[in-house]
Amino acid sequence: MKDFDPAIILSGPRNKSCFRSFFIVLSLICGAYFAGNALIAKEYSTVSVVGTKKNIKSTVCEGQSRHYGSESLPKGIIVKQSNLEMQSLWNLKENKRHSKPPSNLLAMAVGIKQKEMVNKIIEKFPSAEFVVMLFHYDGIVDGWRDFSWSDNAIHVSAMNQTKWWFAKRFLHPDIVADYNYIFLWDEDLGVENFDPQRYISIVEEEGLEISQPALDRRQSTLNHHLTARRTGSRVHRMYHKLTENASCDDPNINSPCIGWVEMMAPVFSRKSWPCVWHMIQNDLIHAWGLDRKLGYCAQGDSSRNVGIVDAEYIVHFGLPTLGGSESNQGSQRDHARIKVRMESYREMETFKRRWNKAKKKDKCWTDPYAQLTNQNSP
Repeated sequence: MKDFDPAIILSGPRNKSCFRSFFIVLSLICGAYFAGNALIAKEYSTVSVVGTKKNIKSTVCEGQSRHYGSESLPKGIIVKQSNLEMQSLWNLKENKRHSKPPSNLLAMAVGIKQKEMVNKIIEKFPSAEFVVMLFHYDGIVDGWRDFSWSDNAIHVSAMNQTKWWFAKRFLHPDIVADYNYIFLWDEDLGVENFDPQRYISIVEEEGLEISQPALDRRQSTLNHHLTARRTGSRVHRMYHKLTENASCDDPNINSPCIGWVEMMAPVFSRKSWPCVWHMIQNDLIHAWGLDRKLGYCAQGDSSRNVGIVDAEYIVHFGLPTLGGSESNQGSQRDHARIKVRMESYREMETFKRRWNKAKKKDKCWTDPYAQLTNQNSP
């Protein structure tokens, strides 16, 4: 039997052509195989990179908090805060040519009967440094148009509502975040001996987060001795005298002996206001009892960060402006005022109950005043 000789197979032209075709097909198959493997490897690598990016994005995004209602928006378009600055209807650049917007806010509850008194107050506050916001509790707005500052003021009107009702609804911390200090004042104040710029300078130097101007002893209606002006003093924070129940020197006694201001002319810093706003009860519009807890919003030691400014003082006339309508006269108006006072006391008791209930229920809250009392106890 003859041995197999490959040369015989390749010797014919037809055989050579078949072999070349076979070789070409084999090369194409091998090329397709290697190209396919490379493509699969590339796609796997791409999927792996994409998956890694997704994991990184997921990790980064999980740590971000979004305001309620903004979850469907890209972060860069979200505007969390606003202000009370008025804008031009036709040329924004014209607005921007002016100096920087005011950095403080004067907000007052006003009635037309105290028009001249309110005007004197507002004229004391430079428009370049203060936004003026008036809460009209008698519904009359047009009666203020004859004052030059009226068109630049913010006017809000609601019948027979207090400044705390207005403050809760129109001075949200995100709206007033641009303002260094918020003067939340009554209308029955005399400001002959008061300069708001010097007042702010003193408050900043003394580190007062919550403050008020002292009250002139001779002309003011004084409800608490702590708020009375001390001649020759710049600022005071404590009242040293025996009260009916205890001594103000007792470390267990806080407001109204120390770390306390009255509610007719408080001044709040940017840091303290969010805490105060959250403590204002939506339905307790007279805010009685709130003053006793303002120290919790003092951003630290209330015995240092809350005070009365003696160098810049005011007069509190104590006018009974709320209660009754314009048609009520004499005994009817007096009766309405009595009902307002009774409601104020009722609200104070309600606030006390709510505070005590919240204090008892919140197991994660630590009372800083309790800690201070424990430190001072023998």
